[in-house]
Amino acid sequence: MTDVVGRRGLPGLSFPEEYLKRLADDLAKKFAGVFGVETVERYVLESYTALLRTSVVKAHLATNTIRFATDRLTALAQAKGALDRPVPEVLFICVQNAGRSQMAAALTTALSGGAVHVRSAGSAPAERLNPAVPEVMAELGIDLSEAFPKPLTDDVVQAADVVVTMGCGDACPIYPGKRYQDWALTDPADLPLDGVRAVRDEILAKVEDMLALLGVEPTVLPA
Repeated sequence: MTDVVGRRGLPGLSFPEEYLKRLADDLAKKFAGVFGVETVERYVLESYTALLRTSVVKAHLATNTIRFATDRLTALAQAKGALDRPVPEVLFICVQNAGRSQMAAALTTALSGGAVHVRSAGSAPAERLNPAVPEVMAELGIDLSEAFPKPLTDDVVQAADVVVTMGCGDACPIYPGKRYQDWALTDPADLPLDGVRAVRDEILAKVEDMLALLGVEPTVLPA
């Protein structure tokens, strides 16, 4: 175990993997002037620990930790007003972050053409995406090969302008000034491929309606 407590005077903080130390150092530089080193290190360790609980492909753990910690720190900075939010922020939440919320996030990103920034999370994240989900999204020309389930954290809720829940509304904290929606959708976890397609198409229609409320004209999907 590599201990960095001595050089920074942070009792109790240590890095179980060498790459986490490097990641924390890199992110501390990226967020210099926004967060102190202690905050960055804590977020890196928390993000690593959270993903380690459900990760089955350890080869991707380093990359996913980088993405998750960076996104959480960005969300926290946005919530505190330290970083601008040039476009509306939308957060999709379902139980496992393995199906519905992943499809909604990907469809919103594709349809908005960058006019909306999207995050997704799960109240009890699964080990991996439902394998049918990337398949039906690929039919629309949307690649989910790099997507992974992420736990719901308070920072991403605080950064959101719109929070959409799907069967897990009780798990989401409520903050004033945000628009909350609950989409009643069938969990595709145990559905055949045609059933997952039907859920995808229902989400597509709901995303188009949501974008209209945000004043965003949907773009044409690549497929």
